[in-house]
Amino acid sequence: MSAWAALDSARSRLASDSLLDLFAAEPDRAARMALDVAGIHFDFSKLAVDAGVIGDLAALAAASDLAGWRDKLFAGAVVNPSEQRAATHPHERGTGTGPALAVAAAGKAAMRAVVERLRGDGTTRVLHIGIGGSALGPALLVDALGHGGDGPQVEIVANIDGVALERAVARCDPARTAIIVVSKTFTTLETMTNAASALDWLAAHGIADPRRKVVAVTAAPDKAQAWGAGIVLPFAETVGGRYSLWSAVGLPLALRCGWPAFEALLGGAHAMDTHFAATPFAANAPALAGAFDVWAAAVLGQRNRAVFAYDERLRLLPAFLQQLEMESNGKRVDRDGTPLDRPAAAVTWGGTGTDAQHAVFQLLHQGDPRGPVEFVAVLEPGHALGGDHHRQLLANCFAQGAALMRGRTFEAALALSGGDRALAAAKTFPGNRASATILLDRLDARSLGALLAFYEHRVFTAACLLGLNPFDQWGVELGKAMANVLGQGGHFDASTEALIARAGL
Repeated sequence: MSAWAALDSARSRLASDSLLDLFAAEPDRAARMALDVAGIHFDFSKLAVDAGVIGDLAALAAASDLAGWRDKLFAGAVVNPSEQRAATHPHERGTGTGPALAVAAAGKAAMRAVVERLRGDGTTRVLHIGIGGSALGPALLVDALGHGGDGPQVEIVANIDGVALERAVARCDPARTAIIVVSKTFTTLETMTNAASALDWLAAHGIADPRRKVVAVTAAPDKAQAWGAGIVLPFAETVGGRYSLWSAVGLPLALRCGWPAFEALLGGAHAMDTHFAATPFAANAPALAGAFDVWAAAVLGQRNRAVFAYDERLRLLPAFLQQLEMESNGKRVDRDGTPLDRPAAAVTWGGTGTDAQHAVFQLLHQGDPRGPVEFVAVLEPGHALGGDHHRQLLANCFAQGAALMRGRTFEAALALSGGDRALAAAKTFPGNRASATILLDRLDARSLGALLAFYEHRVFTAACLLGLNPFDQWGVELGKAMANVLGQGGHFDASTEALIARAGL
């Protein structure tokens, strides 16, 4: 029997078992399905898998040559066949072998010199301009860790909508603001348009030669130098945008919090790299999580995955994961160009607890769409307001997972409804809804680095099991190409032409 056939058989076998049944049948389940790696606790016990499914997923990992692809990743070999490239983001944190390590080390030395210069020259604000991975990663880092930093405040602008830039520059003193422009190709339309407007803003406030205040971060340094950037920090072409925060793209964190914080971020990621590279499948946190994602989406047909950060400092994590997961694995063909016969990536969405409980959890508890829910929380509070805040926060986080699994029977609801059967029906919860919980001991640069590397390797694992290339994004390229055609007066369908005419474009 093939690995996929075994998994389909397991789906049928588990169809009549509830999560509560699995806990009853496996007294050691909570302990056996929990892992501790790099200061992070992973509890997978409330997911709809048993020991047999884990064995079948291990067989699929072997049949898909996960270990071989993982070795290629760390060796700097080609793992992006459609562009004939390696993916060297692990090398940016000192993991792996090959010439990419030396390239990354040189980049870090240049980056550190810029950090020391800007943190010592009176710069009080940094305007970081990028989009996609050039903005989502830095924004997450600064929002999560920057509150206690002693360096320049950071404003991050991604949207081409001028409102975003206007609001950001309103908080900046032109004379004491440095501008970071991040574009892998240094041609990204939104980024270069915002950069040009930022230069106009500096010039309008009497700054002579505004481009000397620009730090360009790019894989096309020649273009940045020709454009006139005062400082150019290159990164490798083999570092994808959504995987790039480990390179000079992460400059805002180093500026705000100092070089040791950035080194700690890299160190945490390196620890997770080492775990992923050397740990057997059954105890490998990112490998198991990626396999469980494949089980839910490709076998059970659950096409959404919700992520809720029960920590205000991680409020941007769901948005970051949307790009990481859906741009990487939102594919319709495998790496050989063969159409997939199963769903690939689920739709990733989420929010911040406890806010989300009062907005979307009604759907999770009683609605039809099914898919695993992920809770991310931190044991050590990030504030000094006393224990009640954090106790209530964690209590809500843990209770939601328990409630999703347990639900409430009609009989129990009837007892709470004074015999009113219609009201009891409204208060009945099906339960048996899967979730996982990720608990960080504390949120610091090292643990955040480990957490983000965990998600990267999780996505890579899922891609390997599905036979995907997680490092290209041709769907993104199509949208860019169409926007360029529109800007050059190309012809479109009647609906689009009418919208163009209405907008006067």
